Amino acid sequence: MWLRPEEVLLKSALKLWVTERSNRYFLLQRRRGYGEGGGGIAGLLVGTLDTVLDSTAKVAPYRILHQTPDSQVYWSIACGASLEEISQHWDWLQVNVMRTLSVFDSDDDITSFVQGKIRGLIAEEGKSSGGDDEDPERFREAVLRFERLFGLPKREKLVTYFSCSYWRGRVPNQGWIYLSTNFICFYSYLLGNEVKLVFSWDEVSRLERTSSVLLAESIRVCVRGEDHFFSMFLRLQQTYLLMQQLADYAITRLFDKETFSTDHPLSDPLHITQRALEVHARNQAFRSFFRLPQEENLCEVYESFLWVPFSHYNTLGKICVSERYLCFASQDGSQCHLIIPLREVVSVELPDRSSRALSVGVRGKRAFRFSEVRDFDRLAATIRRKCSASSSPQHSASAQLPLCDDEEDVMVGQTQPAVSTEALMNVFHPQDAENLDPKMLKERMKEQSWQIHFAEYGRGSGMFCTKKTRDLVVRGVPETLRGELWMLFSGAVNDMATHPGYYAALLDECMGSSSLACDEIERDLHRSLPEHPAFQTDTGISALRRVLTAYAHRNPKIGYCQAMNILTSVLLLYAKEEEAFWLLVAVCERMLPDYFNRRIIGALVDQAVFEELIRDHLTALTDHMTDMSFFSSVSLSWFLTLFISVLPIESAVNVVDCFFFDGIRAVLQLALAVLHYNMDSLLCCHDDAEAVTILNRFFDSVTNKDSPLPATVQQASAPANHKPAQSVDISDLIREAYERFGDIRWEEVESMRKRNKLYVIQTLEETTKQNVLRVVAQDVKFSASQLEELYLLFKRQHFISCYWSVSSPSLQNHDPSLPYLDQYQLGQSQFSALFNLLLPWTPNTHSHSHSLARSAFRLADENRDGLVNFKEFLCTLDILYNGSFTEKLKFLFKLHLQPAGAPICKALGPSASALPAEDLSVSTRFSESADDGVIRKSPERGRGKVDLQEYLKQWQDELQKKEENIKDLPRIKQTQFVRLSKTLYSVFHGDDEEESLYRAVARVTSLLLRMEEAGRRLQEASPTKSPQPTPQTTPDPNQSPTPLTPDPCSPTGGDSSPKSPPPDPDSSPSDTSPPSPTSPTSSATSSPTGTSSSALDTPVDTPGDPPAGGEDWSFSFEQILASLLNEPAVVRFFERTVDTQALIENARRNQIRDTH
Repeated sequence: MWLRPEEVLLKSALKLWVTERSNRYFLLQRRRGYGEGGGGIAGLLVGTLDTVLDSTAKVAPYRILHQTPDSQVYWSIACGASLEEISQHWDWLQVNVMRTLSVFDSDDDITSFVQGKIRGLIAEEGKSSGGDDEDPERFREAVLRFERLFGLPKREKLVTYFSCSYWRGRVPNQGWIYLSTNFICFYSYLLGNEVKLVFSWDEVSRLERTSSVLLAESIRVCVRGEDHFFSMFLRLQQTYLLMQQLADYAITRLFDKETFSTDHPLSDPLHITQRALEVHARNQAFRSFFRLPQEENLCEVYESFLWVPFSHYNTLGKICVSERYLCFASQDGSQCHLIIPLREVVSVELPDRSSRALSVGVRGKRAFRFSEVRDFDRLAATIRRKCSASSSPQHSASAQLPLCDDEEDVMVGQTQPAVSTEALMNVFHPQDAENLDPKMLKERMKEQSWQIHFAEYGRGSGMFCTKKTRDLVVRGVPETLRGELWMLFSGAVNDMATHPGYYAALLDECMGSSSLACDEIERDLHRSLPEHPAFQTDTGISALRRVLTAYAHRNPKIGYCQAMNILTSVLLLYAKEEEAFWLLVAVCERMLPDYFNRRIIGALVDQAVFEELIRDHLTALTDHMTDMSFFSSVSLSWFLTLFISVLPIESAVNVVDCFFFDGIRAVLQLALAVLHYNMDSLLCCHDDAEAVTILNRFFDSVTNKDSPLPATVQQASAPANHKPAQSVDISDLIREAYERFGDIRWEEVESMRKRNKLYVIQTLEETTKQNVLRVVAQDVKFSASQLEELYLLFKRQHFISCYWSVSSPSLQNHDPSLPYLDQYQLGQSQFSALFNLLLPWTPNTHSHSHSLARSAFRLADENRDGLVNFKEFLCTLDILYNGSFTEKLKFLFKLHLQPAGAPICKALGPSASALPAEDLSVSTRFSESADDGVIRKSPERGRGKVDLQEYLKQWQDELQKKEENIKDLPRIKQTQFVRLSKTLYSVFHGDDEEESLYRAVARVTSLLLRMEEAGRRLQEASPTKSPQPTPQTTPDPNQSPTPLTPDPCSPTGGDSSPKSPPPDPDSSPSDTSPPSPTSPTSSATSSPTGTSSSALDTPVDTPGDPPAGGEDWSFSFEQILASLLNEPAVVRFFERTVDTQALIENARRNQIRDTH
């Protein structure tokens, strides 16, 4: 065990300890009297001293000391009761610490580092032994440290923490890594050097275990293209798996919502724990290995022996029990596994209690004997209890799938008259029992081999799957058994048995309906194996239509994607229609996850895995190729269609056989074999086109010499434009793939999939970012680096509300199928938070900043859909950062044209009456298709047709958009002008020229009021002129005050006196000039924000005025602009250069911190 470092004076201990191993920094010592040669007088004396001097505890016989060169002081860091125990500690130091110590220059630094590392290991051992459940006090302390050090919201859930070292250059920093739901954090403070890191999981693009000369083993975390290395974990693999799960959870929940369900066991980010992550990972591995439905979870695990009747011996393995299945997998390398549906179990007996044996009987008079089960009574009770639940009426229809070896049809499901009950191959190419053709004779031999296998290993559910089963699959499955074995190997047989009548009910719901998916299906129906007779008639076309339409209705998140039609066509050839449907379910939802969606993420992930395998197994090809992405592009169709699109149908079905037995591993092995077979030719290629030609020619030469299909069905033929290449038999190619690349394990492939999924999704996100920035850059004046930083802030703001919410509206707004600009959008609250962080001016009150942000959102949301995309947000920001004085003033002017309480759009307010008529019509058009309160910018995929007219109108509006003329702006009303004045006072607050700015606004406001009053008097004095009843009409140019520059501080005559509006609660009195009681307008300079200021006042009614005339004054933008241009302080303020980078840095630091 590790010990807290304590000083040991080695000189006085030389007689009691013997050094067994040593190096420059550590010694492993054995206490005299223990181990080999431990007897004699010295051993007896040491034993006596141990007993006399330490009566409370026996001294450990082995220890490890840390030594400082040229010093007599050593540090005790570990002890052990046996040589094996202490050797484990010694080996860990050798591998993880020794190479690290060489980077330090000072002996004191080395000692400090070792002491800190050992203390961290001790703390981590204590944490892991108790856990956060058994030692809540320790975990609570870690949570408090986590909150104090990193300043994240309290809603952020700390999952676990570990002691480790972070490498900054060549120097390690010993500290603690904290793993939370949304962030990975690290903190270290050593010798006055503080290191603090906070990364969100959605920024991680690479997460993998690495090793180097300096770092024995470490975890590499790549964030925004920068690598970070963490090493010296006590349990590195456990830490790595937890980090991988957290990263995958965040990426799937935030970026890949097509595959993330609200029913996900980890859907609530506020209740994720380390134990929940481990359980979820274990359930995923269990379902993936045994091909079980998604609702199955691993309940209990027992170690036992299984009697294998065909080999007459017991094989060691584990029994895995879920809600509806009893599974067994061997551990002795025999590759034997077994799946027993509990619905098939008829008896559970305990024949021999001495051997702790358990016998499970199933239908068909078969029994499976398990022995040496530690808790066999509990297992028997569990099976009986679950069997009673499985025998409910919901599962009673499973009796149609008998397990008897002598029954002919194992896969008979409930069907409806409208559904095809025969595989298309049986209809269009029935087997002739009297045909003595050599190919048919060989087919009969294959069938006989499988019948022998069924007799020994069982048939249907409960069949032993062993290495011999794989050998038979590699040789090729007989035509008559292909559908049955596909159903069995894929697990689709269990889906169909537990959902009787589901497919027929689905057809009743969806057939005849119209949707985007149905239109796409109709377009591709006649492109699916058009050369096969089955799909040249209505029989095959109708069956294909029904299966694809039913699946699109079952899984609208996927709907229909290209390549599904090709795969389903082959399934219908060998399986009945309902079976083909469940095979499609197994492929799309279990065996090829994420393949069939808009971004084909699953296929891209397997492309990355394929590239990695090429680097490992075909190094000569890797060295020759300058760009490995070529293999991804050329092999994409191989994976999407399981080679069906590139191989003749009679050869491709052999590949499908192997796929259903071994999963994606079989496809990867075959792809490697194809490249290896053409290695010499590919090494001679000079460009990609030549390599593609070689591979296409190779696929044309692949044949299936054993195929019994007639020539009208087979597709293989020699190309007419070049000399036929030497033919390659598909069985030989598959056999070579298994022999040469069969060492690729299922666990290895799954690990590579998880590792590369982060990279693939982040690459897609990077593509989205580059496209958005390319579109936006031409409309704004930000630099490329500033654009990228602002985009990352915008994207993070979108996700912030998703971090701690189960069903955040932002997750619904994110749609990868939308155009790049609209994939990330902000609602009003999100926009306000980010806008206030980046605002170049700081309003003096929180309420005023919120009101300003709300108005800015309303202005930026041009299409009134309640959402603002990045371009709309950036154009708003560009005015404030890089706009001229006129543009900034016009922006503030337009902010105050709408009433403060006007709803943002029809979807966000109870009434849209405050919107202009033209805006209201746009809002109405968008909201007509909204069914959840959120306006969609694109039609709902798979549910309705695309509104092309709406898209064309938006495009036309963009083309006709022109520069806005200031003369086109409406006049600002009294209440709106008061709010504009308040805004100016607010943004000037705290400025170095605050006093001058306040005076300037007061002068301009007073001047505008006097000019408006003078204009009204001129109208009243000219009765022959037509009246102007509305204040919105532009005044006569002769009345315009813009060319005038009077001194607004001088007293003016007249009998008008201002009337004070209600006091503003946000304003605070601040006298800026001596009062002038003799002049009513001179009070405009006495209090820029007080209630007596004319800047916020309106003229009172004079005796000659109409009763309501004083409330109708208004100003044009030209008047306000001309007046403010005469105030140098205001012009300087708005034309001052904005420190964009400082504002971006401040927003990045406080974006998470300011989250409520």
